[in-house]
Amino acid sequence: MPILARTALATSFATLLALSSLALPAFATPCGNTATGFNAWKADFATKARRAGVKSSGLQALAQAQYASRTIAADRNQKSFRYSLEKFMQLRGAATIVAQGRKRLARDPDFYAALERKFGVPAGVLIAIHGMETAFGNFMGDSKVVSAIVTLTYDCRRSDFFEPHAIGALKLVDQGAITGATLGAKHGELGHTQFLPDNALKFGVDWDRDGQVDFYNQADALASTARYLQKHGWKRGKGYQQGDPNFRVLKEWNAATVYQQSLAIMGRQIDG
Repeated sequence: MPILARTALATSFATLLALSSLALPAFATPCGNTATGFNAWKADFATKARRAGVKSSGLQALAQAQYASRTIAADRNQKSFRYSLEKFMQLRGAATIVAQGRKRLARDPDFYAALERKFGVPAGVLIAIHGMETAFGNFMGDSKVVSAIVTLTYDCRRSDFFEPHAIGALKLVDQGAITGATLGAKHGELGHTQFLPDNALKFGVDWDRDGQVDFYNQADALASTARYLQKHGWKRGKGYQQGDPNFRVLKEWNAATVYQQSLAIMGRQIDG
């Protein structure tokens, strides 16, 4: 082949290669199962967060997020799915939740009646959730929400599930609803009834009308919980025991069958 032809061919090949490389997407920094690579991944995730509408405060919280080792340990050691109903209820203190729940309902019946009028969800279910999740607000978690949820998004096990909640947490920071230091549960759930951040954005209710949805305020948290159940198909006036129309909605709150069964039993006992 003449030199000129070889040169032209080489030039054409180089041009084709350059054009094809422009068409290839940039590879995202991969997820990881250890802290190694977390900071590089965060820098990459910041671009995605910015495109999703996260502003400066949220991006700063992302930059400051730390790899949550305790969150990863808890995620790999979940036991609720393996317990019998009797064992689960014993460990969660069901008798205490019912006894305290009845007292709470008796102290503030108008509040719970107003929630039921608005959302169709009876007091017993909401009180049982409140008792199960945080012992009625006595322990709302000791893990930094943003760090926990960002770590779970980086972790390779369930990245797709947690990604919208990471974006949600950063948007909550932008709104001033939480900060990078706000504490919640090991998996990034926040407030009295332990909302995941994206659900907090979607279903939050400013019940006390102070201009801010505050999941660390009992009224806002319980109203938001009632709205969550309503939006997931709760049927006003229908039952919520196994076999009833609303029992399936309890699965939308927690995937563990023993948890759903416990809520149904305790809710009925609290409602009397």
